Amino acid sequence: MANALTTLRLILAAPFAYLMLSEGWGHVVLAALTLAVGIVTDLLDGPVARRRGTASPSGRAFDHAADFAFVASGLAAGAARGAFPWILPLLVAAAFAQYVVDSYWIDRRTTLRPSRLGRYNGILYFAPLAGDILVRGGFRAVRPLLTVLVWVLVVSTAVSMSERFLSSWRRREELPRRATQKEHTDRRIP
Repeated sequence: MANALTTLRLILAAPFAYLMLSEGWGHVVLAALTLAVGIVTDLLDGPVARRRGTASPSGRAFDHAADFAFVASGLAAGAARGAFPWILPLLVAAAFAQYVVDSYWIDRRTTLRPSRLGRYNGILYFAPLAGDILVRGGFRAVRPLLTVLVWVLVVSTAVSMSERFLSSWRRREELPRRATQKEHTDRRIP
């Protein structure tokens, strides 16, 4: 059941992007409904998995991937329409890629390595989508707040990526390193 909720959010990513790119009152209403379904499925899939005893590292990774696809597609569509600067969806994509690479390949974990700031950013990435829908729905007074929020997310995403990079770098220095070719050669000489 939890994976079905996550799958629904993943399936809705493409229609949501279309609705975020499109003009017209009907598209705004459908975008709002699609965003609401995306948020509800995100809020429910984890508790459902835990309650049913089906929570797993792969399920959490699937949840994060669905969140990324849904949010990034909506932000990219909004950027294509001129609602957001392109830097935000590009940073979201880079941050997600860094999250996966850092967790699985650099840190060699079997699960995604969480970050507190990254978690808050992941939650807040839904907010510009809602703000844009409100602006498109006629609530123009939200526009200045939306602009501030977008730039706060740009900065906090860059900070989160920097923190993750520095943390990985420190852990990398703590790991035993492989001997260089010269060190291997030096050991063989009596």
